[in-house]
Amino acid sequence: MSQMITAQLGRRGVIAVGGPDATGFLNGLLTVDVDAAKPGSAVFGGLLSPQGKVLFDFLIFSDGERYLFDIARDQVQAAIQRLTLFRLRSKVSLEDLSGTFRVNAVWGADALDIPIDLAAADPRLAALGSRLLTTEADGALPGSAAGDEAAYDAHRIGLGVPEGGIDFGFGDVFPHDVDMDQLAGVDFAKGCFVGQEVVSRMKHRGTARRRIITVSGSPLPYPGVAVTADGRALGAMATSSGDTGLAMIRLDRAKEAMNAGTEILAGDSPVTLSIPPWADFDWPATVAAD
Repeated sequence: MSQMITAQLGRRGVIAVGGPDATGFLNGLLTVDVDAAKPGSAVFGGLLSPQGKVLFDFLIFSDGERYLFDIARDQVQAAIQRLTLFRLRSKVSLEDLSGTFRVNAVWGADALDIPIDLAAADPRLAALGSRLLTTEADGALPGSAAGDEAAYDAHRIGLGVPEGGIDFGFGDVFPHDVDMDQLAGVDFAKGCFVGQEVVSRMKHRGTARRRIITVSGSPLPYPGVAVTADGRALGAMATSSGDTGLAMIRLDRAKEAMNAGTEILAGDSPVTLSIPPWADFDWPATVAAD
């Protein structure tokens, strides 16, 4: 296996949620059970709108006293404001600790074996490696090479894993659209959470048709560029690295085009679409009515 690589993710911030009511407060709101976040173990989840759209997604750590949210830095204040709306009389504290903690991604050799409380295997997919919260006083991981955000993005894109705020906009998508249900981001057995009714209905009815999947081709265009077949829109590009990228695609339309042998284009570039190997969804057999 390759050498362990550590990349500081400056685009990520940290929110601390503490207080005696924090666990119950969060479990009534979020798509996952925060009881599973313990020193050495993190969870992935989100906060949805009542209509089931993803407002924020995050990884959640625990230091045994409070929960630490690894979240898009530009969403920190909005998330604190949203959580504050629900707090009411709950004994819960909310604090922006983005200036205290640094978020790091670690992958490669031994990346899943870091004996630090605020390090955890990435709960979305083991192949991603680990996430690690450090302070300025913490030294570099022994035996780890320095990476950067571009190297991390190449790693996660190669695995077919999207990131909120980069591959999709918050407030515009359902968890199924962005594969949160596939990446341990929705606990359908945990009980109530905001937006649960809509998301559970999509799961049980099997109505999810849009998914973020992998795109291969060269050159790949910028995020937002349409993916089409014979002039018909299939979806749009997200981020890419080299000749591999991500795109949000109507699976039924894409399968229809592939069955017909129609060339699929991202902008002007011919591309191949594929479902990541970790996903348990498949190409639909029929095209759904719009």
